[in-house]
This record gives sequence, C-alpha cells and structure tokens, in this order.
Amino acid sequence: MSPPEISQLAYQILKGFEKSFRWYSRITSAAQHRFEQAQWEAGQQAVKERIAIYDQSLAEVVAQIYQQLHPHLQDNHYWQQLKHHYLKQLNDHPQFELAETFYNSVIGRLFRHQKIDNSMMFVLPSRCYLPGHVRNNVLNTFDARGTIRDTLEAITNAYSFKTEYAGKERDLTRLEHYLRETLSPRQLAGIHRVEMLQPVFYRSKAAYLIGRMCSEGEAIPFVMTLMLNSRQQLYVDTLLTARHDLSVLFGFARSYFMADTRYPAEVVAFLQELMPNKKHFELYISLGFYKHGKTVFYRNFLQHLNESDDQFEAAPGIRGLVMAVFHLPSYGVVFKVIKDEFPESKKITRQQVKDCYKLVKMHDRVGRMADTHEYMNFRLPRNRVSPVLLQELQQVAKSSIELTDDEVIIKHLYIERKMTPLNIYLEQESDPEQVRRALDDLGLCIKQIAAANIFPGDMLHKNFGITRHGRVIFYDYDEICYMNQRQFRDLPVSDDPYAMDTLSVGPDDVFPQQFEHFIVGKKHLKEQLKDLHPELMQPEYWRSVQREVASGKLKDVLPYPESQRFNKRYK
Repeated sequence: MSPPEISQLAYQILKGFEKSFRWYSRITSAAQHRFEQAQWEAGQQAVKERIAIYDQSLAEVVAQIYQQLHPHLQDNHYWQQLKHHYLKQLNDHPQFELAETFYNSVIGRLFRHQKIDNSMMFVLPSRCYLPGHVRNNVLNTFDARGTIRDTLEAITNAYSFKTEYAGKERDLTRLEHYLRETLSPRQLAGIHRVEMLQPVFYRSKAAYLIGRMCSEGEAIPFVMTLMLNSRQQLYVDTLLTARHDLSVLFGFARSYFMADTRYPAEVVAFLQELMPNKKHFELYISLGFYKHGKTVFYRNFLQHLNESDDQFEAAPGIRGLVMAVFHLPSYGVVFKVIKDEFPESKKITRQQVKDCYKLVKMHDRVGRMADTHEYMNFRLPRNRVSPVLLQELQQVAKSSIELTDDEVIIKHLYIERKMTPLNIYLEQESDPEQVRRALDDLGLCIKQIAAANIFPGDMLHKNFGITRHGRVIFYDYDEICYMNQRQFRDLPVSDDPYAMDTLSVGPDDVFPQQFEHFIVGKKHLKEQLKDLHPELMQPEYWRSVQREVASGKLKDVLPYPESQRFNKRYK
C-alpha cells in the first residue's frame, strides 16, 4: 500500500479538525436555548458531550490514516513534509492555533506520544499571534459619553434573549446605583466607552456579559450576571467590577464556559487584558478548549524550564497513599503520578483512580474541585529532578517511570494547580479569625460538592487546599463517587460498649457522626468545624442532600458572595 499524497493527508487532518470544531460550536451555541428554557440538566449533559467530542474526532482521523498507510514505515522526512503542507493550509485560518493542537494530537496518537519533535509537530507555535486585527469580530463597543443610564440600556439591548426581563427598569436602576456606589465620581466621569465581548458566557444557571469600561489610562472590568427567576424571566443578579471577582469567575475549580466564537485567540487575548495574572492556557481551558490549553501550558512549562534552575522535588504536605506528588518550587503546578501499589485500606484499582479523575473532569466542579490535566510520556530533564525525588518515584511508581541518560519520562501524569494544603495552612496561620474563616469555607466546600452529586469520600483536611484568594478546594479524587452510591447511616445508640463490634457494615455504608474525628485533627479545630457546620456530622443531612440530588434539583453555587447579589444589596 503506497502512502497517500502528503498534501491530501494534510487536508484530511484539517477537515477532521474543522468537523470537530463545528460539532463543538453547535453544542456551545445551543447554550442560549438551554439557558432560556432553564434546561439545567441538559446543560450538564452538554458539558460532558462537548468534552468527549475531541477524542471522538481524533479517533476518527487516526483510524482513517491507518487505513491509508502504516505510520511507522514512513521516515521522519515524510512527517516533516506533512507538517509543512498542513501549515500552508492555516494561513488566515480563524482557529489556526486550535488546528495546530489537533495536528499534534494526531501525531501523538499515531506515535503514542513518543515523538515530541518540533520538526514533526507544533511543539512551538507556528507564529506569534498579535491580538487586535480581528477585534471588531469579537467586541461590541458602546459610547459612554452620555448618561450612565443610556449606556446601560444600550448594552442590555444589544444582547437579545427569547425571554423577557422580569423588571428591566428595576435592573437598570440597580446597575446605575451600584456603579455610583462603587466607582468614584472621577472614575465615572472619565469613562468614554464600554467594550463588551460579543459572545455571552454561559455556565450552570447563569449567563455573563463580559467587558470593560475604558477611560484614559484605566480599564475597569464590567461583568453583568443574568439569571432566570421561577417564571423563567430574565433578571440582573449582580455586576462585577473588581479584578479579584473576575479571577474567581474564571477559576481553575469551575466548569468550562459555553461561549460561542469563531475567534478564540482574540477572545482569550481580550480576557487576558482584563486578567493579566491569568495565563493564556488557563483562559483557553476556561472556554472549554482544554486540549489546546494543555498545549499552551506545555509551551509555558518549557519556557519556564529555560528561565529557571531549581529542581523538581516532593511537594510539601503529608505523603499520599495513592499518588506520588511533586513540584518545581518556582512553578505554580503540582505533578501527580499513580503509585504502583496501594495500602490495604485503599480498596481501589489503578483504573478506578483514573475513572475518578475522569468523572471530575466531566462533572460540574462548582468552584470546589480542582481541574486536572492528563499527559502521556511527559518529559523532565533528568538533571533537574532531585536524586531524592527520583529515588522515591522509582520506589513507588516504577511502572510509570522511564529513564534515559538525559530525561525522566513519566508515562502517565496528572497536572494540577498548586495550592497550600489546608493542614499546613491551619498549622501555620496564627490569626484565629483566618483559621475560623478557612474552617467555615471547608464546610461550605464539602456541602457544595455534595449538592453537586459528588461524595468526596476521603475528607481529611490534607486532601483540601487553599488558594491565594482564600477559597478551599478539594483535590484528592481516588475515593469520590456519586451521592446515591453511599448509604448514610446512624451510629447505634447503646449502653453496650461492644455495640459497634456487632454492627453489620457494608462496603457502601458511611457514618457521618464519625466525620468529626477525622476531617480535622486537633480538638479546637474539630470544635470550630462542628460549631460552624454541625449538619456535616448528621446522617439525616446527608440523606436530605441525596433526596435533593435524586429529584434533579440543581443548587446555585455562585462564583461570588451572596452579599453581592442585587436582591441582597437593594431591597
């Protein structure tokens, strides 16, 4: 069988990407209808379907290639020419950067991620993208030199929905009051235009209009949250104008937005202007382009390696029973490798661990479960891996490690945002108010995860982290399951000291009254958590959450405090 024309194969791969992107866009664009019709469960299903699209499309293209040639019989020159022909097709392509990543995935799948070579793949980007040349295709611009009210009305009128506002005049009044209360007269007087992204950002039960107010030398975020009331009428829930709030909105523990655009690079560039502390890969991931986000992360990682000289070492905190966790102290992620063997207390398999991490990827993380990114054959410079860490990895995860003279190759790896482990935070924090606030957020974190139909399983505080914004996030998934997979039982009430010994306990039984003994260790911390969230130790509370989840009730888990909602602020 002779190989197909190289140009034909390059065209075939690009068509595979474009088919995948159309499929992705159809699901994304339907988010408005799901929002207008309050189809919240359908929205959650769409999130899962959209994530699955990429691998399905990739598998189709790779299968077609195998029908036409044997990849391993072609020399490197063949693949170098294929990249050259593919690149020629990307001139003026509106999603060129995503198409490069799709090409990388094809080559990676063909060679099992063993040929990471820029002559054959787009390890480095093919061009330096300079934002702005198609900015008009992603922005609506409003003249703000008139009254505040006129500007606000123009913005709301520009975004059409097939559902009426419950009280538009009321909402405009609240928006105006908020701006006058939040911004100084000087800031308000200086605003001459408002720039808003054309795509509406949908997630869970909310729609977000995202932009900025522009004055000389200053740009202020302008993010309007729209929701539906019980009669499916539209209302403005709040307005976000602080970069901190915007950063939390785009946090790494939240589900991906549905925001329909043909120009993702331009949208990401605008978002980074609003949030300069967010990296490009984080913003691509937040839009659901998680595969490209992984590509951009890897490029950022390679650049950081070139600009640093510290060594990879074991991450701070208590060693995990299932994962070996390490980090590069100067870089903001941790690396997790599944161990070869688990202790007897962990009655799970390697595949079950992978399934748990996949479940979290596909699920609504409600701002409380860290997103993770899976890599195959991830390469580290051997001279940057500390001898102590290398010895540990060889001892506990030998099957996942391959060594060459120059590299440590990790066959299967998860990467996750670095946080301060909660147990370390609670030991080091000297301010009692900060400790109490963290314990309160820990309780809220557990409750919100449960309301999202996830039982965290191992709720030791070492399995939670705290972000720089002070939010508690769960990051250990090897024992998670759906809420209906556990039976929450009462402990027996008896004067018999041996009553527990005769209690019949099934593998799915959970006794919440015992939670107080292990979520946090020290007595004064236990007492505070019990005082703040006594429900967590009550079986009936967990059973009530099960009933709510089973009824299909989806709780609102907002990315901002309740106090910021207009119905709380303005009576």
